[in-house]
Amino acid sequence: MRSGEARLAIDWGSASTSAVLAWPDGTWSPLTFGAESALSSAVFLSEDGGVITGQPAWQAAAGCPERFIPAPRRSIEQREALPGGEVDAVDLVAATLRQVAEQAGAVAGGEIEDVRLVVPAGWGPRRRTWLRHAAHRAGLPQPRLVEAPVAVATRMLASGVHLPVGSYVVVCDVGGGAEVSVLRRGPAGFEVLATLSDASAGGSAVDDALIGALIGGEPNAPIPDGTASNGTQWVLLASVRAAKHALGEHPAVTVPLPDGPAVVVNGTVLEQAARPVAQRVAQLAVEAVAAAEVDAAEVSGLYVVGGMAGMPAVAEALAECVGVTPVVLADPAMAAVCGAADAGAASVGAGVEMAESPVPPVPPVRRAVAIAVPGFASLALVAQFLLTAQWNGWYVHRWALLNWGELAMAAVFALVAALGAGTVIASALAARPGQAPMSAGGQVGTGILASMSLGVAVAGLYAVVGSVYIGQEVGSFLRWALMPIAPVVVVAAVMAVIAARQWRQPVGGWSQVLAFPTGSVVCAAAGMALIQYSLTADRWPDLVLWIDAAGRVGGLLLGIGVVMAVVSTPLLRLILAAPLGVISAAIVSQAASGILGVIYATAVAVWWTRQVWARVIRPARQPVQHTVTTTVAACRGGG
Repeated sequence: MRSGEARLAIDWGSASTSAVLAWPDGTWSPLTFGAESALSSAVFLSEDGGVITGQPAWQAAAGCPERFIPAPRRSIEQREALPGGEVDAVDLVAATLRQVAEQAGAVAGGEIEDVRLVVPAGWGPRRRTWLRHAAHRAGLPQPRLVEAPVAVATRMLASGVHLPVGSYVVVCDVGGGAEVSVLRRGPAGFEVLATLSDASAGGSAVDDALIGALIGGEPNAPIPDGTASNGTQWVLLASVRAAKHALGEHPAVTVPLPDGPAVVVNGTVLEQAARPVAQRVAQLAVEAVAAAEVDAAEVSGLYVVGGMAGMPAVAEALAECVGVTPVVLADPAMAAVCGAADAGAASVGAGVEMAESPVPPVPPVRRAVAIAVPGFASLALVAQFLLTAQWNGWYVHRWALLNWGELAMAAVFALVAALGAGTVIASALAARPGQAPMSAGGQVGTGILASMSLGVAVAGLYAVVGSVYIGQEVGSFLRWALMPIAPVVVVAAVMAVIAARQWRQPVGGWSQVLAFPTGSVVCAAAGMALIQYSLTADRWPDLVLWIDAAGRVGGLLLGIGVVMAVVSTPLLRLILAAPLGVISAAIVSQAASGILGVIYATAVAVWWTRQVWARVIRPARQPVQHTVTTTVAACRGGG
């Protein structure tokens, strides 16, 4: 391999150390240590003066706990008092960095000249010099120090996140401890405006709380005397950390206790242990934004990285206290080290491996329902439209009397269903094997364009099938299928451009923007189906009253569907539904069926236009500012 051209980035954390090798063409790979993707930062000082690192250090701790140091970063610039004398903390860190350097040299096939070390933004010159000495003692060349939040922001740019010059971002790094930084992107790069840290607001505090819950029956209960002296503390801590990571994939895990029976730990216990830590992280974020003298409404994004980033309690606390929806980056534990290595920063060629771009999440079950309901409604209406045609004339001069409004609504529902699947299509595009990855905005924009094209194609297909089935010219079918959806198509094209250019990121994500209200679809589809039934059913004398009543109910439901699409406030819906429903019911007739379909198509276009304006182009700021004002006081008061 090209060892002389490789870049080695190392993130030496309080709990674990991760590293990445990158090359000028954009290819990169994380370093692995045995079966682990990260090397434990813990060390063990053997009796002969040697330093054991990584997982073997944890194994040795059970036999001689007084020689074990689980987090050397907490004692930097000091000398550790161990049996047989004192040891310089630089030597402990150098041992870990030396193992990383040896593994990197084995992978790269030689020595590496370009080394970057990730450091907290709050470290001053003395600590940074101390870390350089440790790297020199480990045999590494003079390293370049990269501040962790700057590395994370660099990683976001490389992944396609749009951060325009002048924008403000908040980076919450929650690992063994917590560091929250506010950055501004300037013409020459990112500038750290404020940074706050707390070593007790991270995974280590959660571990202590879990140990207290297992031994004492409640979080943060004191550990019995003598536990540390016999090595039980470190065995238990290793078990708790393994259980904490396993709970990310399993609802409950069993934790073996050294001096007692095994205990089952579930997500509720973990959430209780993590909640105070998450609240402290949120408080740090609020204080950092205030220290940077930045209004929360001006923050372009709040990004969470580190080993605890995936815990729901952290995201919930940040959203509540800061008033900005947090975004957890893909592979949050590697975000800083990948940014420091400039992983993926190169011109993309064929067959070049690139850093993974954040993929828009596949919508949940309710989003699938929101896609399926208008889809089935569209098929039902077009089927009724074709099968209930009223034929007039004789043989050669036969012609069909059709409900053009029903065809228009079928086309509208087809487009609504397709656009609802826009983020699903975007996720599918991101998962294409062997294809160069797109940015997150490019994925969403392409997904919206693809879904819009699919909806238009289905509407056109309805027109062609209807023309062939009925045996009339296709012109009328195309007009009623395509013209009612034209305004929505224009709005969808605007959304696709905004998403691709990443000019705006809607609150709640694009999935929420594309989700049309299901209640409106159900009411309008049922209403039009009842109207068509009343217009085409055989009017037997004993059924005339019921058939007419079905038509009036259909008009009422269609009017309610229009109100549900145009108005979002529940009170206004109640006020407007009655008069508009009565008017729609009163004008139900063969001549007015087309008008009713066009009215609903117009309502759908109004809904999409309002979505783009209110959620994307001009999102409301007042509620966010109010939330910040009220919750900041609560967070500070509960400190």
